[in-house]
Amino acid sequence: MSAILRNKKLIIILVLVIIAAAIAWYFLKPAGTPAGLAYGNGRLEATETAVSTKVQGKLIEVYFREGADLKAGEVAAQLDDAQLKADIRAAEAAVEQAKETAKAAREDVKSAQSQQQLAGVTLKRTQELIKKGFISAAQLDKDVSSMRTANASLASARNRVSQADASIAEAVARVASLQSNLDDLTLRSPVDGRILYRLAEPGEVLSPGGRVFSILDLNDVYMYIYLSNNEAGSVELGSEARIVLDALPDQPIPCTVTYVSPRNQFTPKEVETRDEREKFMFRVKLKVDKDWLSRNANIAKPGMPGIGWVKTNPDAVWPANLQVK
Repeated sequence: MSAILRNKKLIIILVLVIIAAAIAWYFLKPAGTPAGLAYGNGRLEATETAVSTKVQGKLIEVYFREGADLKAGEVAAQLDDAQLKADIRAAEAAVEQAKETAKAAREDVKSAQSQQQLAGVTLKRTQELIKKGFISAAQLDKDVSSMRTANASLASARNRVSQADASIAEAVARVASLQSNLDDLTLRSPVDGRILYRLAEPGEVLSPGGRVFSILDLNDVYMYIYLSNNEAGSVELGSEARIVLDALPDQPIPCTVTYVSPRNQFTPKEVETRDEREKFMFRVKLKVDKDWLSRNANIAKPGMPGIGWVKTNPDAVWPANLQVK
């Protein structure tokens, strides 16, 4: 007898649960769909990006934890830069040394130019004296040789100046390269975002591309909904849309339709649709308005479930409950 009573109690409890679920579905489901509109369920999502290393290095500081909000360009972590700063000092010293070498080379050019001028004047005088028969041809040969030597010395001096200038440029470029690498050791947020995961801790040696944070881009928040063939075919790219979150039923979020899948697909298991008998659906992306996001960044959080509304008729008018306040 006790077993029969227990079974009856279980049956009664099961019936009550079913009734409660039916009541909840009745009150939570959208009201009758207005003409020219369609809807689908989904969850808010945000583009995921990362704070990652460009060069190999040892992580010495990590300034934030999960949930923190970062501004674009804000310093998020720091790699060890002691060795690189020493390399920069050595490269800067090489620049100064190259400049001194170039300075000396230019002085050599001036000296070689003076020698060339003197050799030219001497050769010209010798040529005039030869015509008058005052000196021998041997002296002319000697002065011609001196002129050639002076020309070669000047060319060599100018070549050393060119090499010294090239060395300066190379040394300056190395300093710039090292400075760029030094800047890369300071890890900054690429976007205005919220830290989803902290993936590294101080003391770890990271290779190039090593991730320190995974960040949600709070300027790129969207929802995917799934519509039937007839509904999706009537949705225009760039048209207005609305999202109503379960947690914010009285605050419709302005959106834009930015994508309609060109191919149908099975509806994901976690997504409910208005007519479960439809096996194939089209994915539609609703992107949240950036101005609205800038004012309500802490209200609409990625992961929150809700309903996305789109127009299947461009002339349709949003009902009062979907008007943006």
